[in-house]
Amino acid sequence: MDNFDLVVIGGGPGGYVCAIRAAQLGLKTACVESRGALGGTCLNVGCIPSKSLLNLSENFHKAKKDFNHQGIEIEGIKLNIEKMMSNKNKSIQVLTKGVEFLFKKNKVTYIKGKGVLFSKNDIVVYENKKKTNYKSNNIVIATGSEVTSLPGVEIDEKNIISSTGALSLDKVPKKLAIIGGGYIGLEMGSVWSRLGSEVTVIEYLDYITPGMDREISNEFKKILTKQGIKFKMGSKVNSVKNISTGVSINYTDIKNSKDETLHFDKVLVSVGRKPYTEGLNLTKVGVTKDTKGRIEVNEKLQTSVKNIFAIGDVIKGPMLAHKAEEEGIAVAEILAGQAGHVNYDVIPGVIYTSPEVATVGKTEEQLKQEKRSYKVGKFPFLANSRAKVNNETEGFVKILADSKTDKVLGVHIIGPHCGDMIAEMALAMEFGASAEDIARTCHAHPTHTEAIKEAALAVDKRPIHF
Repeated sequence: MDNFDLVVIGGGPGGYVCAIRAAQLGLKTACVESRGALGGTCLNVGCIPSKSLLNLSENFHKAKKDFNHQGIEIEGIKLNIEKMMSNKNKSIQVLTKGVEFLFKKNKVTYIKGKGVLFSKNDIVVYENKKKTNYKSNNIVIATGSEVTSLPGVEIDEKNIISSTGALSLDKVPKKLAIIGGGYIGLEMGSVWSRLGSEVTVIEYLDYITPGMDREISNEFKKILTKQGIKFKMGSKVNSVKNISTGVSINYTDIKNSKDETLHFDKVLVSVGRKPYTEGLNLTKVGVTKDTKGRIEVNEKLQTSVKNIFAIGDVIKGPMLAHKAEEEGIAVAEILAGQAGHVNYDVIPGVIYTSPEVATVGKTEEQLKQEKRSYKVGKFPFLANSRAKVNNETEGFVKILADSKTDKVLGVHIIGPHCGDMIAEMALAMEFGASAEDIARTCHAHPTHTEAIKEAALAVDKRPIHF
């Protein structure tokens, strides 16, 4: 019973999906998870709980600020943060139990405990004082990532918090600082800003969301500023200290080299994540890592040890749940003798603020760097009838297409429901669509997706409604 075709270490989106697909393909599979609940960071303290709070805080904000103007009059609205957190926790419980059910249904053995490699085929799982040995023909490392901090800044999850702490505050902080203007910080900043916090984002660069198309990034910052979030750009944080009244942050304005100290109730440190490979014994079994601590893999996701694979946040690429899932499926199919493959050029990214930001493919900056000739088509939601009647007119769709072939190279959207809309463009790009193909596809009226059709028409300067 303790011999397997495949043992997956890590039960997050990459690991559990890999285990299920491998079992579907007839491999005797086990998944080792130390958290005590499946779903990894994403399901337990990441994507899923944050989306719950983003949705609930947006509803609260709309009911408090917007509905009256639209003829829906509500009196005496108040926030019950305990209920809100309880609702979030219930959702997590249901979903983690759902993954356990999928394991049973697909005959995946679920092993609780910390998995450690002792050879290329031997795994020892430690659960409290219990120690169990397992053998496997193949191993997949899917242990994900952990929060990283700034040098000298200690996250205590009381006043100096990570995204995990920001998901379970028991009251709205009067003043909240966010160090880092990336996806996670801006999502959490949006949640607490809507619930009544005075939010300040402190960012080292002079723009937010590094790696995103700059035009979208600039528009995003404008919209967030209008919503009341303050930004201290080009600011280098020197120290973050607990004081009697909360937390003090000392930072330097890079342009004028001036130091400033600000005081907050809570500080969210959101400067990125790093691969979690601690205690796996990788060096002993000969698995090599790069200078950033990521496990090195080839195009088949094999490590330097032929039968050991790695997926998700422990390898290079965007730290996204859906990227890990695609890799998990690819590995399972490769092990079953199929042609598993991940198209890294078509992995969408979404920021679930309001409005949402969604992106897939190349940015303008990347195309310029590659000296690639391209055309741009843009269409604002202000001219989209569905967005207009819903009072969701901020943002625009931007399509980048090759000047010669018209092939879509990148799509960047800031606007309502674009986290769902980006799937259309990912599918189009997966099939090598041109802007013309999208422009000639009939889109239902009135829908937000018509903005995509119009942006595709705008690539050749022929939008109808703008």
